[in-house]
Amino acid sequence: MTPAQLRAFSATVRLGSVKAAAADLAVTEAAVSIHIAHLRRELGDKLFTRTAHGLAFTPGGLRLASRATEMLGLQDRTILEVRGAGSGRRLLRVAASSLFAEHAAPGLIELFAGRADDLDVELSVHDPQDFASLLVNRAVDVAIGPRPATLEESMTCTHFLNYQVIAVVGPDHPMAAGGAGPAELREQTWLLGPSAAGRTGLVPAVLRRLSVPEHNQRIFQSHAAALEEAKRGKGIALAVAFAVAKDLTDGDLCRLQGPHLPARGSWNLLALADREAPPAAAELRRFVTTPRATQAMLRGAGVTAGRFRPAIHVTLWS
Repeated sequence: MTPAQLRAFSATVRLGSVKAAAADLAVTEAAVSIHIAHLRRELGDKLFTRTAHGLAFTPGGLRLASRATEMLGLQDRTILEVRGAGSGRRLLRVAASSLFAEHAAPGLIELFAGRADDLDVELSVHDPQDFASLLVNRAVDVAIGPRPATLEESMTCTHFLNYQVIAVVGPDHPMAAGGAGPAELREQTWLLGPSAAGRTGLVPAVLRRLSVPEHNQRIFQSHAAALEEAKRGKGIALAVAFAVAKDLTDGDLCRLQGPHLPARGSWNLLALADREAPPAAAELRRFVTTPRATQAMLRGAGVTAGRFRPAIHVTLWS
């Protein structure tokens, strides 16, 4: 059983056809078919059959699909670790929700990475719904965001910080003087960060509770950009309370009272069990609950450029 065979089968499962798998792997269909044929002979299982509705996988084929992603992810992680060991450096890959990544991650990463001279931290933003698959596939080492509705047995979940989401408007906005009822709130323009685009998390939950129609929602590429528009009186923004405390004190923003506001949420760190997670992941899990880490997240300190390696993701909003 070779990595090439596992990649061919995993791509076939993920994309639903040998043709699509071949295109994804930039090889011929014959090459993919040969790899799968070798797996069938070695394992003594058909793995899947073709039907009018696509591929139908055997129980053994489904089990192999799960194991294949785990083994390939472990291989990729091992390559990174070996290369890092050769250069004398370690790499911790952190997936985070957009809300945490923008407001709390910089201070945490700076302080955590500063404790070790051989550690680099790579931060990437993902939909919290993808956290479990990212961890199981070893695409990331830890994931930080809202607690999932269900937690897989192979994972640990460490709660470390509570926060509030409040509604704010600029001082010149008509609603700056006081609160508003549900009907009036629904009619307003809502200025939102990328966290509003998902289904999981506190911001989408608030929008659903208030029944804000999509045509009244404007989503920006950052929460900071949405707040800047709110300061100009362009609409209502949802903000993490500690992140806008200074703006409220200076009068650049006004807090808006209303139903379902403020909303309370929590940030949690997800990781595989200690025996499967890299040592740096276990270190972060212990560190994130300390008072020093909490203060760093609330303070929002910047990150030293040489210590932080952000993964670049481009998102197009329509």
